[in-house]
Amino acid sequence: MRVCAQRCAERSSKNPEWPCRWRACDKEIIKLEKFVITGGKPLHGEVTISGAKNAAVGILPATILAADVCVIENLPDISDVAVSLKILSTLGASIKMLNRNTYEIDTTHLNSTNVPDDLSRQMRASYYFLGALLSRFGKAQVAMPGGCNLGPRPIDQHLKVFSALGAEDSVDYGMITVRAKELNGAHIFFDKVSVGATMNGMLSAVMAQGQTILENCAKEPHVVDLANFLNMCGADVRGAGTDVIKVRGVEKMHGCTYSIIPDQIEAGSYMVAAAATGGDVLIKNVTPKHLEPITAKLRRAGVDVEEFDDSVRVSRKGDILPLKINTMPHPGFPTDMQPLMGVLLSVAKGTSTITESVWDNRFRYVDELRKMGAMVQVDGQVAVFEGVDKLNPAPLRASDLRAGAAMVVAALMADGTSEIEEIGHIERGYENIVEKLRGLGAEISKVDRMPAALESAM
Repeated sequence: MRVCAQRCAERSSKNPEWPCRWRACDKEIIKLEKFVITGGKPLHGEVTISGAKNAAVGILPATILAADVCVIENLPDISDVAVSLKILSTLGASIKMLNRNTYEIDTTHLNSTNVPDDLSRQMRASYYFLGALLSRFGKAQVAMPGGCNLGPRPIDQHLKVFSALGAEDSVDYGMITVRAKELNGAHIFFDKVSVGATMNGMLSAVMAQGQTILENCAKEPHVVDLANFLNMCGADVRGAGTDVIKVRGVEKMHGCTYSIIPDQIEAGSYMVAAAATGGDVLIKNVTPKHLEPITAKLRRAGVDVEEFDDSVRVSRKGDILPLKINTMPHPGFPTDMQPLMGVLLSVAKGTSTITESVWDNRFRYVDELRKMGAMVQVDGQVAVFEGVDKLNPAPLRASDLRAGAAMVVAALMADGTSEIEEIGHIERGYENIVEKLRGLGAEISKVDRMPAALESAM
C-alpha cells in the first residue's frame, strides 16, 4: 500500500492532470505516524492560511448539481478533501488536478448515486452527497456520517428537509437512502441551528419546483460560501448568512470557476498558537470579519491582535488573563476553537470557565492536558481551568481533529519534547501543519510510530 501511495504521489506531481483517485489513495492509508515537538520557543514569522475545510466539503458535492465542468480553487490539501474527490470520482466524475489546490471537476456523466460505504464513513460531511444527488437524480444512498467522535450526530433535521420537499427516506444497516419522484418547494423551520442541515437544505432545494424557505438557519461563513457557489452555478439562493434563506428552484445549473474562502478555524488555531507561545505572527490570507469572535476573546485574554485587509498580526508579551467562554453558533464563539482556547487558558493567571453548548464530547482533550500538569475540572458541559505556571511535556494523543490541534499548541508551550499520536485526525483539517509550524520556528517533525502489537512484543 505504501509503495502504491508513493508511486501515485510521484505520478501526480509529474502529471498535473492525473486523476484524483490516484492522488487521493495515499490519504486512505492508516498511517502509524506521530508528531514529535520540542516546545518552549515563541513562534515568529508569517503563515498563509489555506482554504476552508468546512466550505470545501460542502462545495465539492455541490459540483454534482452543475452537471458540467467546475474549477474549484483554494482547496485545502487535506484528507477530507481527498476523500470527497475520491467519492466524486467513484460516482463517475472526471477529475483533473490543475495544481496542488485547484481541481477541474466534470460531473456531466455521473453513473451512480450510491456513495461507497468505506468512503462515506471516513468523514462527517459525506451527508452533503445526499442533498446534491437527491436534487439532481431524485435518489441517493450514503452511510451514516463518520469523522470525529464528538457525540451523537443526528441527521433528523436533514431528513426533515428531504421529507418536506417530497422525498421518502429510510435508514437500514447504517445506510441512509432517500428517493423522490419530484421535489417541491416547502417552508421548513429547523428545530435547532444546524450547519449541516442548512447546507443540505440549500443543496436539495436548488432545483425543486417553486420556492423553499428555510428558517432558523446556521449563519457560518461556509454556509454563505456554499450559497455563493450555488448562485455562481445558476441557482437562486438568497439570505445566506441570516436566519432565513429563500431558495427559488431552477430547471438547470451550469459550471463555474470558484475560489473557496480562507479557513476561519485554521487561522484561529495559528492565532492561539502565537498567543500561547508568547510569539509574534502575521497570519495571511484571512477574512478578519470571520475571525471577530476569536479576536475579541484573545484581546480580553491580554493578547495583541492587529487587523489588516486580509491578514492579522498576533503577539503577546504579558500574562494570559482568565476568560469565560460559551460556545455558540456563528456569530458566537465557534465550538471548533474551544479546545485550543482551553489549552491557552490552562496557563492563564486565574480561573477560567468554558461552557460547551454544541457537542457532548468536546472536553475529551482535558485528560491529555492533565498529563501536562494542567488543573481542569469538568462537570457535564462546563470546564473550570485553574491556571498553572507552565505545561510539562508528555506523551499525547489526538482524540479528534480540533483536540489534536490543541495538543500541538500545548506541546509547543511545554518546555521539553512531547509526542502526539493518532495524528491522522489532525491531518483531516490542517494542510502542511509541520511545514507551516517549522516556518514559524517551531521544532516539529513527523516520524513513523511502531505498531502497538510490535511494541508489546519487544
